[in-house]
Amino acid sequence: MALPRPVGRSVVAAVALALAITGGAVVAGGEDGPDRSPSSSAAVAPGALRGADLDRGVESLQAHLRDQPEDFGGWATLGTAYVEQARTRGDPSRYREAERALDRSLKLRPRNDAGLAGRAALAAARHDFAGALRHARAALKVNPYSEGALASRIDALVELGRYGAAARAADEADARRPGVPVFTRYAYVRELRGDVAGARRALTQAVGTGAKAGGDLAYVTTALGQLAGRQGAYGEALKQCGTALRADATYLPAMECRARAWAGRGETERAIGALRDVVARAPLPGPLVALGELYEARGGPGDKAKAREQYALVSAWVSLARANGVNADLDAAVALTDHGDRDERRAALRAAEAEWGRRHTVHTADALAWALHVDGRSEEALPYARKATATGFKEASFLYHRGVIEGAAGNAAAARRWLSAARDLNPGFVPPAEER
Repeated sequence: MALPRPVGRSVVAAVALALAITGGAVVAGGEDGPDRSPSSSAAVAPGALRGADLDRGVESLQAHLRDQPEDFGGWATLGTAYVEQARTRGDPSRYREAERALDRSLKLRPRNDAGLAGRAALAAARHDFAGALRHARAALKVNPYSEGALASRIDALVELGRYGAAARAADEADARRPGVPVFTRYAYVRELRGDVAGARRALTQAVGTGAKAGGDLAYVTTALGQLAGRQGAYGEALKQCGTALRADATYLPAMECRARAWAGRGETERAIGALRDVVARAPLPGPLVALGELYEARGGPGDKAKAREQYALVSAWVSLARANGVNADLDAAVALTDHGDRDERRAALRAAEAEWGRRHTVHTADALAWALHVDGRSEEALPYARKATATGFKEASFLYHRGVIEGAAGNAAAARRWLSAARDLNPGFVPPAEER
């Protein structure tokens, strides 16, 4: 059942999809067309490559391919599963394994949509969004109903800042393959134009129509929890993430979502314990920074040193990611602008400038604005801070950054307005201390 079309303007602004680069199922049709799969292992039910089922699925595929090494669909599915492992577990080395598996699939059958869609997912995970768009379009020429390719096309257009095209791609995907991957992307498109209620309706519909149990239920209810958390509704966030973890107790995004909700409610010890568990399993920049900031906020003996350890791990992850073909400029800019030393902050500014040169999204605009401000160039930062808030996306850190930058540029009334908006949106948002 497709989502109802939004009332009013058809062109929707969209922005970076923080959660679901490869969240869609892998559904292969190959050269035989969208209704016939040439390989039983090439068709994977929604949710089968997420959460607790992910490792079991990889092991099963590896065993299957030892027996049937000519199964191009199996290689495509394995490659896409490796992408998901790398993305959710913080292990960029998996991307090279994904690349080898996908190359094997496409060598066996060059025009198979599962392999091409897998390449799109891999390119997106490495932040090569132009490449992701190219591969997604190639997959859709083979199979216009490829769920993975339809999802990756939306992701790539969003991450390239082509918001109108992304909205039209979401409409087309909804018409062709309505389901959990499309519903969640619709939700992001709506949220990022400021339509939080519409985003919530889309995700709720995803639960009602497609996400009944297991990986899909964990995926969608986590998205609902994250949406609530961004609005400061921490009780609702905990409820949704609790549902996700009952569906899949190992689902790391839900564990992180719950930890952030506890932090927002001031339950610092509980949040620290939960985030320590998350980063032990997946040392990704987001939870590492969040844990470091909680240590700083607690301010106990040794906490500053513990915080510095988390930020150092971010730098190590960035280096590892780059060594495995990932463009980590935005990750570096976001993490190191607030938490790096002088040289790292300068490097963060260069990274943000490089990323803005590649794609004009609200996330890159915010990162560049803040890096310029921290470098003492608030007048230069102001146009980017205004771009970051131009779509109506309700993100407290963006509003806070704009308020600080407006004030530094001499616009006192605007500064008060934007800082107040950040507090009103998310009373639990605590900006990091600016120790320059």
